Amino acid sequence: MALTSSDIDRVAQLARLQLEPAERTRMLAQINGFFDIVEQMRAVDTSGVEPLAHPTAALGEVALSLRDDVVSETNQREANQRSAPAVERGLFLVPKVIE
Repeated sequence: MALTSSDIDRVAQLARLQLEPAERTRMLAQINGFFDIVEQMRAVDTSGVEPLAHPTAALGEVALSLRDDVVSETNQREANQRSAPAVERGLFLVPKVIE
């Protein structure tokens, strides 16, 4: 699936971007290059390959070095909420956006 210059113009308009002609050309090449990579990946036969639950699962039993889950910052909720327009019981109140 290759994009055209008009597709790039449409995407730029939707994203509210002003692209110079050189930027438009570079963007077209980059996005079409991305689609080429996707097509190459689609061409690979992956039948019989089990999906991995985690990327390190391919390495076998690997001990991950995770940091300890400890509190490193003090509770500054009140200070952080001072500038909020509306707060109730420690929660930010926001206008309803879905009816």
